[in-house]
Amino acid sequence: MQSVFLVEDSASIRERLVRLLESVPGAQVIGQASDADEAIAAILAARPDVVLLDLQLDQSSGFDVLRAVHSLEPRIAFYMLSNFATEPYRRHAERLGASGFFDKSTDFD
Repeated sequence: MQSVFLVEDSASIRERLVRLLESVPGAQVIGQASDADEAIAAILAARPDVVLLDLQLDQSSGFDVLRAVHSLEPRIAFYMLSNFATEPYRRHAERLGASGFFDKSTDFD
């Protein structure tokens, strides 16, 4: 069983992602957050296997979460989600330790 933590500021997208993840055999959503501060504290407390992390959060960036948590918990796999999945964002996420980067417009399903 892979524990998954979801960080997304849009409630409707968060709900859709939870439904999608619930259909994946072996995946279990163990927590959710909508902003960086909440996400950092909750991820460090929950210690999930995987974090799905939106790039744009209210008043912050998913990069802030990735930077703060990955250095403390490098075993957690981070996958970034964004409508701005351009190559510079993908490279920056990779440099910060992300395992993958998905475009919400084309890779959502």
